[in-house]
Amino acid sequence: MGFTDFPIEVLCVHGALKLERIWHIEPGRPSEPQVLYAGVAPAALFRSEDGGQTWNEVSSLTAHPTRTKWHPGAGGLCLHSIIIDPSDSARMFVGISAVGVFRTEDGGKNWDVANKGTRAEFLPEKYPEYGQCVHKLLLADSRSGLLFQQNHCGVYRSSDGGRNWQEITVGLPSDFGFPLAIHPREAETIFVLPLKGAEFRCPPEGRLRVYRSRNGGKSWEALSKGLPQQDAFIGVYREGMAMDSQKPAGVYFGTNTGKLFGSADEGDSWNLLADNLPPVYSVSTAVV
Repeated sequence: MGFTDFPIEVLCVHGALKLERIWHIEPGRPSEPQVLYAGVAPAALFRSEDGGQTWNEVSSLTAHPTRTKWHPGAGGLCLHSIIIDPSDSARMFVGISAVGVFRTEDGGKNWDVANKGTRAEFLPEKYPEYGQCVHKLLLADSRSGLLFQQNHCGVYRSSDGGRNWQEITVGLPSDFGFPLAIHPREAETIFVLPLKGAEFRCPPEGRLRVYRSRNGGKSWEALSKGLPQQDAFIGVYREGMAMDSQKPAGVYFGTNTGKLFGSADEGDSWNLLADNLPPVYSVSTAVV
């Protein structure tokens, strides 16, 4: 079955909503080889237990008490990040634009808002319970509950499973961006690609730089060797960066202008791997 033939409707407190777009497909845990999750717009989460042949809506999230006050971001009301905790079969996280992060500790029966400490500069209340525009959410270490997110308003870390967030934007040239990647073996090593802002979604100063932190966001270093450092008027989407599991780990990102860059040395240097592609919306890796 092709993803464009996704046979579902999104049910919410307003009645039936038609599926607009599938944003993300996430496989279940290794012990659940037939389980898949799908994040869609308008924001909803679906689960399949037969490899995608049939799907069931996680209606507890769709009918969350805050639902009537959810508002879309520029890309719509989309559930784009799905985090399956490999060490806890009852714990999951999702990221929704422009609503924020939600956490379940009971396998999806109940969902808690998990945005404490995250800014929303575009709202009258700068630190609301929900209404933040998370752009990308990833789990770094399930045992410690270490999470990172690239947000519309900064980069953040949580050391307690999303209950509290600390901003780690200091040292970056802007607080806006979409992609985020985490080292496969070093939970405190993360990569982001800042863009100037919501009104001009290109690298600051026209210089294409990936920023790496090896200490969980306490400090950042700009990685630019091999990347264009003038007139780089390009953007990178939220799914546009990925890492492989090699030693050293490779880092890759694609652009909305059809370029694919890669680093075989964890960002120290970069090469143009492909050019003149269509806009690159998603980058994934596999070792074969």
